[in-house]
Amino acid sequence: MPNLFRILFILVIVPLVSLFYLAGRSPNDVSLLRKAEYVTPLGGGKVRCELCPHRCTLSDGQRGICKVRQNIKGTLYSLVYNRPVALNNDPVEKKPLFHFRPGTKSFSLATAGCNMNCNFCQNWEISQATPESVTPYDLAPAQIVALAKKYGSDSISFTYTEPAVFFEYMRDIAVLAKKEGLHTVFVSCGYINEKPLRELAKYLDAANIDLKGFSDTFYRTYTTATLQPVLDTLKILKEEKVLVEVTNLVIPGANDTPDEIRRLVRWVRDNLGPDTPLHFSRFFPRYKLTSRPPTPPATLEEAVRIAKQEGMRYVYIGNLSTEDGEDTFCPKCGKKLIDRSGFSIEKNLLKNGQCPFCGTSVPGRW
Repeated sequence: MPNLFRILFILVIVPLVSLFYLAGRSPNDVSLLRKAEYVTPLGGGKVRCELCPHRCTLSDGQRGICKVRQNIKGTLYSLVYNRPVALNNDPVEKKPLFHFRPGTKSFSLATAGCNMNCNFCQNWEISQATPESVTPYDLAPAQIVALAKKYGSDSISFTYTEPAVFFEYMRDIAVLAKKEGLHTVFVSCGYINEKPLRELAKYLDAANIDLKGFSDTFYRTYTTATLQPVLDTLKILKEEKVLVEVTNLVIPGANDTPDEIRRLVRWVRDNLGPDTPLHFSRFFPRYKLTSRPPTPPATLEEAVRIAKQEGMRYVYIGNLSTEDGEDTFCPKCGKKLIDRSGFSIEKNLLKNGQCPFCGTSVPGRW
């Protein structure tokens, strides 16, 4: 299929078909909804959602913090199963994943909703939306997998909003994707309970987790979450042998002190290992946090210096054009191995995951 027609298909034809199909449908029509999993009935029509650490207790009609899981007459339902609101065939580098299948495409999707509600959210138009306030596509898991294969994607990424809130949809897509030989990617804030995470991890190849700060004070001030569950998620993914990369959005006046950055780096080094790719990303004012300036380049450069001082071998700068901030270097001989420009690979010299100059192995899935 010519590239132009593919673009038109995703951007025009699919939305029009979805609008026609969804016309007049209510997200509360239970005949069209998927029952949520990881739920505890509490009696009297109340339920407790066990998907994430919020463990929302909901009476009839109430929704969780995520806005997309609702108690309807004593049964918890997902309001977003089969209803993605964003679809793109992205470079995998956009996730960002730098040590996973470089140069390949990842079919990326999201539904409405999030369970962390950061006041600096970069995708707030969909992550902070209710299912009724955005126009969804209507695509079952098998259709998502078919589209990914049709467009030559190497993987499917659950991203943009918070994938944990569409757990059932994500898990079902991931199961089918693995059967069809596709890789799977989880781009998440990491706020999910252990049991559903371990179930999901069986079908994941890679994850990039936003470690947004390294104090409960930061999490409680700027989000509706706490730190420890995110740290637990990172350790569990490592235990489950999912390739993990970590992103820290460095926000002026919030999480940018050298002390907090050093403590974050040391935790990653000691718990995930010094070979874990670590991305320091530039903040831009968005959503409710528009009074802060963009992160100064010098702050990001200092974060990289701290990480390297603490023994991290693969440290990157995101959302800022720099000479070498996105490139991968051999930790032994120092030669540039992968030259990146934005989301494009200009040169990849790795040979079977090894430096061609000194033979050092570079951890990743190449």
